[in-house]
Amino acid sequence: MRVWQALAMGAVTACLTASTGVAAPAKILPPGRSISIANPLYSFDYDYPAAAGRIPALKAWLDKDAADHRSNIAGQARDARDEARKDKSTYISYDSSTGWQVVADLPGWLSLSGTEEEFTGGAHPNHGPTALLWNKKAGRQVKALDMFDTAALSAAIQAPFCAALDKEREERRGDPITPGSTDPFDECIDPLKEVLILGSADHVHFTRIGILIGPYEAGPYAEGDYDITLKVTPDVLAAVKPAWRSAFAVSR
Repeated sequence: MRVWQALAMGAVTACLTASTGVAAPAKILPPGRSISIANPLYSFDYDYPAAAGRIPALKAWLDKDAADHRSNIAGQARDARDEARKDKSTYISYDSSTGWQVVADLPGWLSLSGTEEEFTGGAHPNHGPTALLWNKKAGRQVKALDMFDTAALSAAIQAPFCAALDKEREERRGDPITPGSTDPFDECIDPLKEVLILGSADHVHFTRIGILIGPYEAGPYAEGDYDITLKVTPDVLAAVKPAWRSAFAVSR
């Protein structure tokens, strides 16, 4: 039991004992989960926040996802170790880690962003962004992109996205992007092919769209990931499908 949980339980139990004379167990909201396993074959980490752990159906999904990730890395590691033994070569331990963070916790929605990293040999680990959007009322996941008319959304965000991406590239590289450059890492990319997350400034509606971009998509590996945030404008709001429009608001 974590220290803060133990303290909370002790305080509540003491209060109940004083008022009724009978100690009663404290009710503690389900916490997030942090799994960390390390052995000679592989290391495995998986974390999700308390906001996700408090939703039983979402918690069950995340726990299964964690089990699937662990099973996958363990299987790959065993195969690689056995192959190394046959070849009389050195086996280097494999690694898998997944971490989820809260982007927005709204009355009807929980928006999470995540990072998945895996090492299965090679010069460096591979990693990339992921996202999860949970509809609390329906009790299920919804893909952020499915909430939009994609053609209308593309028309609304492509230009501001490209401008924001180039600005970030210039800050990281220390040089301006050359107009008309044929370098693939200077060209703009399609934001709808990247990972979309939904954020909020008013804690009630979605007022921001984030585009998470993994290695090699917008720049070389050394530049790291890109995270571009755009406001929900009237044009973006108009691109939201009618069934979901009440969940969004124009950013003020």
